[in-house]
Amino acid sequence: MIKKNKKISIIILNYNGKNLLKKFLPSVVKYSDPELSSIYVVDNNSKDGSVEYINDRFDSVKTVSYKKNYGYAGGYNKCISNINSDYYVFLNNDIEVTENWLKPMFDALESNSNMGACQPKILSYNDKKYFEYAGAAGGFIDFLGYPYCRGRIFDFLEKDEGQYDNIIKTFWSSGACLMIRSKIFKNSGGFDENFFAHMEEIDLCWRISKMGYDNYCIPSSKIYHLGGGTLNNQNPKKTYLNFRNNLIMLAKNDKILSLTYKIPFRLFFDFFASFKFLIGKKSFKHFFAIYKAYLNFLILLPKILLFSRKYNLKKINLTYKIIPLEYFLKGNKRFSEL
Repeated sequence: MIKKNKKISIIILNYNGKNLLKKFLPSVVKYSDPELSSIYVVDNNSKDGSVEYINDRFDSVKTVSYKKNYGYAGGYNKCISNINSDYYVFLNNDIEVTENWLKPMFDALESNSNMGACQPKILSYNDKKYFEYAGAAGGFIDFLGYPYCRGRIFDFLEKDEGQYDNIIKTFWSSGACLMIRSKIFKNSGGFDENFFAHMEEIDLCWRISKMGYDNYCIPSSKIYHLGGGTLNNQNPKKTYLNFRNNLIMLAKNDKILSLTYKIPFRLFFDFFASFKFLIGKKSFKHFFAIYKAYLNFLILLPKILLFSRKYNLKKINLTYKIIPLEYFLKGNKRFSEL
């Protein structure tokens, strides 16, 4: 008898996250319908016994092990060649899922053929009354490419009072918990491995939008995200990757003419952000990380413009709002105020 593939593959990327797996994997196993989904942990060459821990305790969880750390983008891209299903759920290893977390997203994708990807409502694990930074209730980007969310603008997190419980079309779905049609993921080229980590999901969602598909947030699906499991906010490498990757994403996907004035505007705002790091609680290392990000971006820019703009099938018009102006000058910190 031929074993039929499950409709959904839940894929958890891991790197030295044994303690996180101990804490969060049990909820994924408990609340994921085994008739509908399979669970995989893809390990990026952990040295903390992560794989042995899973194999000893979770018979239903399959493991895929690599001999090097391929990062977020490379780790996911590499594993899908051996994982077949209609849908992939890319799930961080620091997420607690809730009962019936999977079915609403699955039903939404099944009922809307134009929906390419979606995310659940993402709340903070440390304070479950508030939205979490990485995705909240759906992601957007402003005119200059700065990302923001329903429920989170820059570092300001809103309290979840049901104000964003409606299903909505978004610009991007969070990589903390991203459900996507497998064919679309493969046809889009997957995650850009030049990113290594951070913002590759926004780049992916921008590309699938150009392919004619939509992103959504399905708030009836709810999860709790710890955040900072791989790189916390105090790590200058995270600052570097966030600024560099955001610029790469903009250069890959926005209109060429727009880049001629958007990049100088970005330089102006990011210059002030760098001094905010310098005089604030963060160190000179974060200040330097922003300049390093720009230097690396400028080195990569010719290659990006020549070889990385092949998914420009449909023009996507961005909002004319500029989030730094809304936030710092107008004081608009809530999504509903924009």
